[in-house]
Amino acid sequence: MAKTAIVTGGSSGIGRALAVELLRLGVDVTIADIADAESTAGELGCAGARLDVTDAAAVADLVRGVKADRGRLDFMFNNAGIAVAGRTDELTLDHWNRMIDVNLRGVVHGVHAAYPIMVEQGFGYIVNTASLAGLIPAPLMLPYTTTKHAVVGLTLALRVEAAAHGVKVSAICPGFVDTPLLDHANPGLPQTEIGRLARTIGVRVQKRLYSPEAVARDVVHGMGRDRALIVVPTFARRAWSLVRLSPDLAIRVTRQATRRALP
Repeated sequence: MAKTAIVTGGSSGIGRALAVELLRLGVDVTIADIADAESTAGELGCAGARLDVTDAAAVADLVRGVKADRGRLDFMFNNAGIAVAGRTDELTLDHWNRMIDVNLRGVVHGVHAAYPIMVEQGFGYIVNTASLAGLIPAPLMLPYTTTKHAVVGLTLALRVEAAAHGVKVSAICPGFVDTPLLDHANPGLPQTEIGRLARTIGVRVQKRLYSPEAVARDVVHGMGRDRALIVVPTFARRAWSLVRLSPDLAIRVTRQATRRALP
């Protein structure tokens, strides 16, 4: 019986690349997204479902449905997310609440639905998409940074519990990746100058954007090694190392890099 996976946010970016890589490995993939899930699934030759990850009941229904239809759930990729960027004093509570609803509660809903099934099975792997912004002091996008730090914390704590049940848990922590996320910051929310410049700032900070396909390959490799945190690319690992070495120094370096990156 083929292994099965659900990938939320699977219509584009890292989610789509993950789906392609999993399909290449013979995994039975269901991609779920709030838009274009079925058309993308048709292109990739897998199952697709429209899903709003802020709807806990809908997430639970999808997870239970895949388990019932396929007889097992091997992988749950809680990948759906949005970007919010701007100076903190100009962001509204709508920015904060939307970010928490999608990037944090969306992950919580996926974990809440999939984890009990995996515990009952005695196997499974939950992969939560966080960010380098969940490991370092990332300014000018505090709602995003806050939720990604929360996802990292959730992942590490759950990993401790899950090991006793044969369930693995990891978080993906990529730096700047060449995805539509950089071009659509603050979706459906008041736009900011930083939001409009997200891609430009990313290129100035990291020099070269990482590809979603490279992230997907790194994720599969990291899962094979059961890494708690899959931090890519090299730039991200170096930034993370600096934070662990000296948080104060990392803050000073980040302040300087931010100033250089801004127009």
